[in-house]
Amino acid sequence: MLVMLPASIPWIVPSMGQSSAKPAQKPTAEPDRSQLRPFDDVIKETKTIKGLFTLYRNEKNGKLFAEILPDQLERNYLATMTLESGIGQSGIYSGLPIGDFLFTFRRVNNNIQFVVPNIYFRAERGLPIERSIQRSFSDSVLQSLSIRSIHAERKSFLVELNPLLLSDLPGLLPVLSATLGGSYSPEASASYFETVKAFPQNVEVESVFGFTGGDKGVDAPTYINTLPDSRAFSLRVRYSLSQLPENNGYRPRLADDRIGYFITAYKDFTNDNSRRPFVRYINRWNLQKQDPAAPVSKPKQPIVFWIENSVPLEYRDAVRDGALFWNQAFEKAGFKDAIEVKQMPDQADWDPADVRYNTIRWFNSNDAIFAMGPSRVNPLTGEILDADIMVSADFTRVMKEDYRTLVEQNQMRTAPFVSQLVGNANLCNYGMAARSLAQTAKAQEKKPIPRLRFGSHLGNYQDLCFGVDTAKQFAVGNMFLGIMQNELPSSPERKAFAQEFMRELIAHEVGHTLGLRHNFHASAMLKPEELNNPAITQQRGLTASVMDYAPVNLAPLGTKQGDYFTHRVGAYDEWAIEYGYTPIDAKVPQAEKRELDKIAQRAPTPELAYATDEDVTTLDPKVNVFDLSGDLLTYAQWQLTNAREMWNRVNQRFPVEGDSFNEVRVAFNAVLDYYFQYSLFLPEYIGGQYFNRFKAGDAKGRLPFEPVSVEQQRQALALINQYVFSEEPFRFSPDLLNKLAPSRWAHWGSEPTSNLDYPIHDNILFLQSIVLYDLLNYDRLARLRDSELRVQAGQPTLTIPDLFDSLQSSIWGEVTNPKDNLKLSGLRRALQRQYMNAMISMILREVEVPEDARTVARYELRKLQKSIDRAMRKVNDRDIYTKAHLEEAQDRIGKALEAQLRSQ
Repeated sequence: MLVMLPASIPWIVPSMGQSSAKPAQKPTAEPDRSQLRPFDDVIKETKTIKGLFTLYRNEKNGKLFAEILPDQLERNYLATMTLESGIGQSGIYSGLPIGDFLFTFRRVNNNIQFVVPNIYFRAERGLPIERSIQRSFSDSVLQSLSIRSIHAERKSFLVELNPLLLSDLPGLLPVLSATLGGSYSPEASASYFETVKAFPQNVEVESVFGFTGGDKGVDAPTYINTLPDSRAFSLRVRYSLSQLPENNGYRPRLADDRIGYFITAYKDFTNDNSRRPFVRYINRWNLQKQDPAAPVSKPKQPIVFWIENSVPLEYRDAVRDGALFWNQAFEKAGFKDAIEVKQMPDQADWDPADVRYNTIRWFNSNDAIFAMGPSRVNPLTGEILDADIMVSADFTRVMKEDYRTLVEQNQMRTAPFVSQLVGNANLCNYGMAARSLAQTAKAQEKKPIPRLRFGSHLGNYQDLCFGVDTAKQFAVGNMFLGIMQNELPSSPERKAFAQEFMRELIAHEVGHTLGLRHNFHASAMLKPEELNNPAITQQRGLTASVMDYAPVNLAPLGTKQGDYFTHRVGAYDEWAIEYGYTPIDAKVPQAEKRELDKIAQRAPTPELAYATDEDVTTLDPKVNVFDLSGDLLTYAQWQLTNAREMWNRVNQRFPVEGDSFNEVRVAFNAVLDYYFQYSLFLPEYIGGQYFNRFKAGDAKGRLPFEPVSVEQQRQALALINQYVFSEEPFRFSPDLLNKLAPSRWAHWGSEPTSNLDYPIHDNILFLQSIVLYDLLNYDRLARLRDSELRVQAGQPTLTIPDLFDSLQSSIWGEVTNPKDNLKLSGLRRALQRQYMNAMISMILREVEVPEDARTVARYELRKLQKSIDRAMRKVNDRDIYTKAHLEEAQDRIGKALEAQLRSQ
């Protein structure tokens, strides 16, 4: 269904509630009335449900009919689909939005087609290009419904909805088969309509789908922990069919990439001379002042969120406060009390999935911790129509059970934390390092989980917001209060900590429902020494935006603790709301654009810096998830030191008499994960560049790319050598290591670890290897090479030889400068092998690196070979480990160098 756009006013989409042009199609013939039954006969024994569409439900045979009036044909409506019940596992969770899209009813001969119009391509009405677009881009006809009857007076059409709403309209089947590991099929006899309601502007239909199957073979049936019998289960899908708002005064607002909003975009073919063929609107609510002349006014219709009655009582105040954080930003945009929060009654006569209500909902699962704040948007204009925030009940379980939710599951001996990292790729900035490690290890690639047809969140974990890593921040902070500040679990301080956490989480998700994207630069606002000064943080916040993933703020040893989580929206949040919601009295788009540009041109202000999901790479060390402060080198060092002291306290205080020794293992792993988190920030300074989104003229004398100083790069290397490659931080007492007992519960929902003992060498080596391969990945080495061209003549820069020399001196230092009775520990030998393997892989072309890196790797290996020759004379003959290690290294390096020469 082509949507035409008038050239004079590009922010107004014509006929928002109805399609503006009909595609070419065969003439619609009069239906063969001999095949139609009388209207009253078809609806006999049905219950009439009047609303946007009049529905007729026959509860005896399960059929549901809809009456479609002639003027309801060829009009655009919005369909939203929500998974109202799940199985609590493998991404099949209750409350997940599984799609929203525009649709229209089109009559073709004896059928009413259910059509999703193609709105991605538009043009001004009446132009010749209109005909070409109609022929070039197809609509999607999802179902043809036979006309069962035509009303004699109203001329309305009666169709049966069962073939549409009891079919796999959301596309669940391929997702179920992929995520659950078995083939499932719908069971017609177990599928039916549950709740059916109709209102003047929307229709709500709840379909129950029965599924059976699951066998992967006779010897390998599917096993789903959360089901009493894995061969059958039911899912409920809520369909909301609603009328699009018309003539409500909403004006689409053009987007600007200096500020982070979700956008609605289409390609405009009106003018082929345009350098920017895409028109991009920000997604936002229709807020209008009651008093347009007042500087600050209440809105005509505030944004109302309902706290679902499933939210635990102890968190309802925090949920309310977190949502209301945003009124501070809206007041600066001219609105007072733009957001209201109400409590859903325990005996409410409405359902949270009803599109007329914006809700904050809790859900339960057996294997997931996440929150998300999706919204439903008019795809023609970007107007937000509905939003439902989902929060996993497991967040609160983490709060109540301290750090116990971090118990190891499915641990792998060679890479015990890989499953956690890969399973949360959207939350952990380990992409390049993990990719290089996987490339070297030739790890098996997994097939992606199929997406649902309408861009759903189901089966697409990178769309989920916050997750297990957020819960880890809470858990480590909660443990910090207990072992570092001696706070009891029932203390007011621990309770206040939980409320701080929940307020920030809810504020973040509400921000998404207001149209805002992540801003992963916001956590770099304050200096490290300012983070624990309440006079500063209460005034400005811990971060410039609650749309970042901020970690728990733990004060360094000897410093008084400040705020753990932010207490307010930040400067960036206020600026973004100002851009999106400030009323602008403009008659044409360009006049509004001039006013918007004045707002956006403040982008170079440090606390307004913006970087979102696609900017989280290994380039900019200030753009990360779960980092904090504008000087991450200092802050990371504080947290690495904190972690080492926390290990000492764990050894001293755990386990409490009567508790399992598994408590020690869980706490130890929690701190190791925290240590891992801050170690991985350090490599990003090497070859790093700060990236700015501002435009030409915004900041004179500044360019989009600004290299990280050589001094900071060298400082980062020194910290890596001290905290990651050195064995000193990992000298744990034998008593502590011998306490690390695993949980041995074995039943549904609880899988024991495959190994009883704790693989301490493997865990440490994995941490070191990730950092090492991150330093040696192609992109970083290429940046180091390119940086020699990016700096002004005579200015210092870190080079590939500098990096390789630093690594070799750090990792092989005992060998390159040997002392008498040279002795290498198991940790050192393992790390040295990893370095040697990486260098050999480079010169043998087993990995892709810049050619300069290959030649320098060969140079370094030859130097190392000579050092090993000298060091061999310093080894005690009885130290077989060291002698064997050096002999092997000498032999492998020699063969690799010889193999390289032969290949050339």
